[in-house]
Amino acid sequence: MTETRRAVIVVDCQNDFCEGGSLAVAGGAQVAAAVAHWLRAKENDDALVVATLDHHVDPGAHFAVEPDYVDSWPHHCVAGTHGAALHENLFPAINLFSAFFEKGSHEAAYSGFEGRSSHDGRTLAEYLRAYDINRVDVVGLATDYCVAATCRSALAEGLDVHILPALCAAVHPDNEPGVLHDLAEAGVLIDQV
Repeated sequence: MTETRRAVIVVDCQNDFCEGGSLAVAGGAQVAAAVAHWLRAKENDDALVVATLDHHVDPGAHFAVEPDYVDSWPHHCVAGTHGAALHENLFPAINLFSAFFEKGSHEAAYSGFEGRSSHDGRTLAEYLRAYDINRVDVVGLATDYCVAATCRSALAEGLDVHILPALCAAVHPDNEPGVLHDLAEAGVLIDQV
């Protein structure tokens, strides 16, 4: 039996996705705080912890003056701005993060697996393979976009994928049950905290 080597992927808990940000998700700041608390409570369980970050320089049609909130969005997480920074509620657990993966500099990017390490340019998949990770727990923002896309990409990489809905929040909360159902049908395990 293969030993389980686990990573936690914290998706896009950034200022612009939390209350007061340009593309705020209701409950985003609470999710960031809950994720930090959960990580601190589990800090001795040997999981690798990484974060994904929207990092937009010029993402083309991903930004729009009149966004449709499906494929186009208001300006958000512009590289080098306060909105692109991790939310302060994550700071109590910041020492637990081993790498940060930036995505979407010049195009729309939803999955964390589209990101590259801000340290050495490796993709998230390359990084996880380097540590022989075979299971990921996915948390963060937003359930119906970047969290779901990250889960699907993780499945495509052959990983055992778990989502913790209590540590996520959706752009469109009414869509969350359907998103979770679709992820479960695809093979993602829905875990409780």
